[in-house]
Amino acid sequence: MKRLEGRRVLTLLRENVLADACYEDGILTELSLIPREAQSLLGNIYVGRVKNIAKNISAAFVEIEGGLLCYLPLEEVQNPIWACAKKGERLAEGDLLLVQVSREAVKTKAPSVTANLNLTGKYLVLTSGNRRIGCSSRLEPKEKERLRTLAEGFAEDGVGWIVRTNAAEASGETLLEEHDRLMEQYQNLKTRSIHAAACTCVLRSRPPYLDAILGSRDGVLQEILTDQADIHEEIRRFLEEQMPEDLGKLRLYQDRMLPLKALCRLEKGLEDALREKVWLKSGAYLVIEPTEALTVIDVNTGKFTGGKKKDDTIRKINREAAAEIARQLRLRNLSGIILVDFIDMARPEDSQELLEEMRRLLKRDPMKAAAVDMTALGLMELTRKKKKKTLREQAKECGI
Repeated sequence: MKRLEGRRVLTLLRENVLADACYEDGILTELSLIPREAQSLLGNIYVGRVKNIAKNISAAFVEIEGGLLCYLPLEEVQNPIWACAKKGERLAEGDLLLVQVSREAVKTKAPSVTANLNLTGKYLVLTSGNRRIGCSSRLEPKEKERLRTLAEGFAEDGVGWIVRTNAAEASGETLLEEHDRLMEQYQNLKTRSIHAAACTCVLRSRPPYLDAILGSRDGVLQEILTDQADIHEEIRRFLEEQMPEDLGKLRLYQDRMLPLKALCRLEKGLEDALREKVWLKSGAYLVIEPTEALTVIDVNTGKFTGGKKKDDTIRKINREAAAEIARQLRLRNLSGIILVDFIDMARPEDSQELLEEMRRLLKRDPMKAAAVDMTALGLMELTRKKKKKTLREQAKECGI
């Protein structure tokens, strides 16, 4: 098989457990485990019923399908879409409004929802609460200015728009076509909410692997490979509707002599991704320890023997570690606060250079991630947006 570069692989890792893997530069960069029979709530839109309001924490608890209570921060109630007759603008017990699941349940924490609905396309995101025009921070300044000018033509819709990174070099006609498709979906959603019963789901989100394909950066995704006929058909229909230009990248793997999961060494990849220790090519290693409040990563010289000058040796290890840490955040889906204890460097300019290198590496992460600063104790502080469960939590749920 060719070098796995810019490829997304979907296959059964275990019975009824689908693996969704992404490879960049021939290296496993993302891995998600998806139970075939279970459906995630993430991204679903419901007619939620407000059960009670907790003013002391500025939040409400909203009931959705199956009697499940969800956490709704009051700051997420901007320009809500009411599904009932409403007196006044303030949220009250018994109110019915559209909410979207923004974060899955984690351990003892209930799922989080927002009244600011997001409908996502390849190039644009429609937002019902925040009605401003925004552009991805990863766009080049000139391209951002061009796209913002195009998007300002959508300002009269009564909703907000975010121009995604994928929109770089997209034509105005292409953006307008997606705008019209998302607006039609939004109007249908509002109409459905008026007639739907309380707590019912009015829009189910796409399977996570379709969202991942939709969010793939142009020029990076080279091939979509699966050995599951039903998923191949589902992706084919999705690409025909949403991404026809990428239809030629889809391939059904049919070699019965060598299973796809064995070809891609997915079992080994998962095993390595669940280990505490990560060895680097130089002989140095990382120790990754998730805790309840944050994740701590320690960089150690290990078996590294290269370099006669100590400062050069340390600088080389830290740069190699930074690249691997950026990959591990995506692979393990680590989020929240991450503290990294790099090997101490004598010169402040070396620490600043390492911080800038980490910021550059994190720009490749499809999830919002940032290198904040170096703490007074010399630890690098990173943050990464929490949206779905960690790989370890996914494996536990799948009985792995």
